[in-house]
Amino acid sequence: MTRFGRHWLGSIRLVLTICGLPHTGSVSGISAGNLYTTHIRTMPPSVSPHEKSRCPQYPGSGINRLRVPDDKVDWSRDWPEYTAVDYTSPVVMKRPIWADPNIDAFSPRFNVLDGAVDRTSFEGNYRVEQGRPLNPRGRTGLAGRGLLGRWGPNHAADPIVTRWKVDAKDKKVFHPVSKQPILQFVSIKRLDCGEWAIPGGMVDPGELVSLTLQREFSEEALNSLAATPSEKAKIHERITKLFSSPGFQVYKGYVDDPRNTDNAWIETVAMNFHDEEGTSVGGLPLQAGDDAGQVKWVDLDSAVPLYASHSQFLAVVANERRAHW
Repeated sequence: MTRFGRHWLGSIRLVLTICGLPHTGSVSGISAGNLYTTHIRTMPPSVSPHEKSRCPQYPGSGINRLRVPDDKVDWSRDWPEYTAVDYTSPVVMKRPIWADPNIDAFSPRFNVLDGAVDRTSFEGNYRVEQGRPLNPRGRTGLAGRGLLGRWGPNHAADPIVTRWKVDAKDKKVFHPVSKQPILQFVSIKRLDCGEWAIPGGMVDPGELVSLTLQREFSEEALNSLAATPSEKAKIHERITKLFSSPGFQVYKGYVDDPRNTDNAWIETVAMNFHDEEGTSVGGLPLQAGDDAGQVKWVDLDSAVPLYASHSQFLAVVANERRAHW
């Protein structure tokens, strides 16, 4: 572990899993730099309310959550006996630059932009009780912040970078069953669990989402931090070309993630940037950064196992691009 956002700790900073119910429908461009949106396809709802946020054992610890049945998740359900286990990781308690102080040591302003820290939620206004924000999706069985730095929403950005799979003659490869062209996306292998996932990370205070998307992809998939000056110039040129192109918003909202607690949770903006001609990022050699074990182009296919619910996002991308899934 090393850092969060720019300072993310290795196994913490890796892709923050995306799940939960999306905000679907037609959307216009969002004010986040060079981000543009088309339309978002409807993703299937979760089988049960934020089930990954209620995993029995909190990740990176020996702490067990209080079991929360489906019918008790919503805060509106009466449960006077509910007493969640209170846990904040020792790493967070050491007050790294990306973490808030303990709740009794400062007075954050919730549901607003609190200085440079965005404490607003894509879910709308969330409740605050006894000075602590409440997870808008309900109980998780664990209070405190766990591995998360911020009380309330912790904002992330996830770039889904795609290209067409081509043969030796640069012709699109079509799937033998679906007869549709095959898309490939850049995937990293998480160090904490060994599963393949979409690269991404946290939005730094005051940072535009567009810059986070570009920075995180450069650092995690192209290892730009370790590149030589000439290599960095080449990476910057190709990356700028791709991330300046129109992309579409795949998802914006709550993330069903095992790191979530009653008082801290992850929200994200996931964008798809497509290298249609394979001349920008599609031609760069991939190299894993310090937060990823491996990185490679992976074919979009419903049969490919991926970390958490990332396959839901890729299904939306395949549908939008009229590709095999």
